Amino acid sequence: MTPNPAEIRTERLLLRRVGPGDLGAATAILTDPHTHHFNPAGPPTPDEVAGLLADWQTDWERDGIGYWAVLPAGADEVIGFGGLRHHRLDGEPTLNLFYRFGPAHWGRGYAPEMARAAVDWADRVRPVVIITDLDNTPSQRVAEKLGFAHVGDSITVDGPVLVYRRREAALAT
Repeated sequence: MTPNPAEIRTERLLLRRVGPGDLGAATAILTDPHTHHFNPAGPPTPDEVAGLLADWQTDWERDGIGYWAVLPAGADEVIGFGGLRHHRLDGEPTLNLFYRFGPAHWGRGYAPEMARAAVDWADRVRPVVIITDLDNTPSQRVAEKLGFAHVGDSITVDGPVLVYRRREAALAT
């Protein structure tokens, strides 16, 4: 795997740093109500998506890590977004794993493939946590496929959440 996380290739995917040209795809995916079924706040507005995309680009400039646009290998179509972002969980600095794919691309194993690449790269940097809504069983299954275990609950600005950590880290606590 490349030491530069601005671009990572997996068996089937290209994960590349987000840019201004991703606004159309980000708006289509992030404003789709289906992609926010488990988000109590619901989908963002197109203006909010533009702000999110700008924040994600700032993360790359400031932290050298952030969310990627996810494309099938050899294709130009962005099918989702995901990656890692610095986060504080109960005062502890962590990296939070995020992903959101267009519904047409669900059920193909893209989320676990992208997430595994992100987590494998990030393990060298800082602990990764996965935070899911209490009812978000699809994300909880992805966490378990990645070798994460439910270690407790927390509260975020969006409400109560489940916290997952790598099994080895969970056993050490």
